Amino acid sequence: MKTFQLIVPCHFGLEAVTKREIYDLGYEITRVEDGRITFEGDAEAICRANVFLRTAERVLLQVGRFHAETFDELFEGIKALPWEKYIPQDGKFWVTKASSIKSKLFSPSDIQSIAKKAMVERMKQHYHVNWFPEDGAPYPVRIFLMKDEVTVALDTSGDSLHKRGYRTLSSRAPITETLAAALIMLTPWHADRILVDPFCGSGTFPIEAAMMAANIAPGMNRDFTAAQWTNLIERQLWYDTVEEARDQINTDVDVDIQGYDIDGEVVKAARENAQRAGVDHLIHFQQRAVADLRHPKKYGFIITNPPYGERLEDKEDLPYLYTQIGDVYRGLDSWSMYMITSYEDAEKYVGRKADKNRKIYNGMIKTYFYQFMGPKPPKRK
Repeated sequence: MKTFQLIVPCHFGLEAVTKREIYDLGYEITRVEDGRITFEGDAEAICRANVFLRTAERVLLQVGRFHAETFDELFEGIKALPWEKYIPQDGKFWVTKASSIKSKLFSPSDIQSIAKKAMVERMKQHYHVNWFPEDGAPYPVRIFLMKDEVTVALDTSGDSLHKRGYRTLSSRAPITETLAAALIMLTPWHADRILVDPFCGSGTFPIEAAMMAANIAPGMNRDFTAAQWTNLIERQLWYDTVEEARDQINTDVDVDIQGYDIDGEVVKAARENAQRAGVDHLIHFQQRAVADLRHPKKYGFIITNPPYGERLEDKEDLPYLYTQIGDVYRGLDSWSMYMITSYEDAEKYVGRKADKNRKIYNGMIKTYFYQFMGPKPPKRK
């Protein structure tokens, strides 16, 4: 059985959540870096990681690692890698992305063009041809440089894994599906507890929570680039993985998940997104202002992504808005609240210091995940 080193990029600061997911799938982690987890797995692991991981951005197959401080060293290092083991003679191959941090080589376009030339040279020697048609399956390559260490990998996913396929309509400043899933996993929420998002926007938090509750794998209804790599992965493995995912679904689960937004059009879009995800019957969406949030039950969860005021004209509304959030939360006896925002004065206007606070980058925006803990519910007899 051939095994690979598989690299999973994830949100910076949320590596522990992705690690737990990989362990739960049954794989051995070999390396942890900022924003990246590497684990060992076979061809089936490529399929299962793409279909089942909720918090990963993509799944990369490592071709090699080496040290390079000059473009000559980069060329020779990439040429020395066994490309013929991965890319067939008719494969379409290109460097889709190059990134560099704290390294002497820092120009992405130069790294990309030199890497492609080195790959062509290697494959010309192996296949004994001077020209490649590149009319077969796509093999996109990604290259990372970190402190002059070069990591070269094939991208098995294609579109980022946050593209589950259910969100065709989104509100302004949406949170990605992978980040929403990771933040829910950071909380002690379980399907038997109430979850309310009073700023639900396109419905990402409620939908991801409902998919977890119903055990719907996030990638089972989308395509992956590596599904075309029949030289490395048998087609049957993809069918078997989706079948495994189908067998685990339980859409009859009893949950109380609610999503509110002040904008009726946004609520309508959230409902349509939930319908595409197959969980619309598990979520109650309603047009409602945050000030109107009430709930008779105890020990619930607010998990939300309120407005940040990224536009200057919205900033002046934030003190009043976050004061409202604090007032509503104080009225919810024994609830916990988890809130991601870039607003620096959030705690001041909520009127309470968070029990925990975690810095997380949402795209290029530095945000904080404020965690206000309520009491634990009594243990059931």
